Amino acid sequence: MADYIVRATAANAQIRAFACTTREMVETARASHNTSPVVTAALGRLLSAGAMMGSMLKGDKDLLTLQIKGDGPVNGLTVTADSRGNVKGYANVPDVILPANSIGKLDVAGALGQGILSVIKDMGLKEPYVGQTALQTGEIAEDLTYYFATSEQVPSCVGLGVLMEKDNTVKQAGGFIVQLMPFAEDSVIEKLEENLSRIQSVTSILDAGNTPEQMLELLLEGMEPEIMDTMPTKFYCNCEKARVEKALISIGKAELQSMIDDGEEIEINCHFCNTKYTFTVDELKALRKKALR
Repeated sequence: MADYIVRATAANAQIRAFACTTREMVETARASHNTSPVVTAALGRLLSAGAMMGSMLKGDKDLLTLQIKGDGPVNGLTVTADSRGNVKGYANVPDVILPANSIGKLDVAGALGQGILSVIKDMGLKEPYVGQTALQTGEIAEDLTYYFATSEQVPSCVGLGVLMEKDNTVKQAGGFIVQLMPFAEDSVIEKLEENLSRIQSVTSILDAGNTPEQMLELLLEGMEPEIMDTMPTKFYCNCEKARVEKALISIGKAELQSMIDDGEEIEINCHFCNTKYTFTVDELKALRKKALR
């Protein structure tokens, strides 16, 4: 099943909901960064959330960044998404190995530790919107649920999951976000809570062969869900050598001359996709001529 996002409403638009399957996206991230299983799970959850939250943006050039900074061994995660389903991300420390948690699952909370979740929305205004909340559990889904309630005043339920194969590739990944509108009636809230209480996990739903549409049918059962649209989503990085050249030019003539004096080619890695860009001494000399200072 190719990765995609579904957007829906239910209960006469008293609820809006999103669901996604993101196995290919998370596997691409895992392979690009060679992440350990627990880091794959953590980054995969945040990538899935980024995909759905990015789809909430209105403008073609709007950008969303989700950033977690914690005192755990992973140190932090960064994910960026646009409104067209393009998502990229990385972990500060990709190779963390931890024992399973008390219920035998990958210890995402232990990997992240205590810290801060930041949600940054760049919508072309003078200043981007920044919302920050303390991590509540470090499991990411609950932390985003808390963020929506406190920073955006939108009662929400977020579910995220990554299931690994025995060879440490990604078997299933995806998630859902269900949000109550301000005019939601008590009976709708009660029905949603009842439905949510029956949901085991995102990955168990996907691993049983269910689509994102079927996931929403389970979440919104009895509330006349209506699929609004679907959108493909993928791991996509817009880095290219020309952009790296601009970054090198911006560091100035003195720094570039220092690299040239070393007499060796340099290699620069993109944080987001780990693509390597190599520059020879002659290329560095050409860039130095373009530098303004």
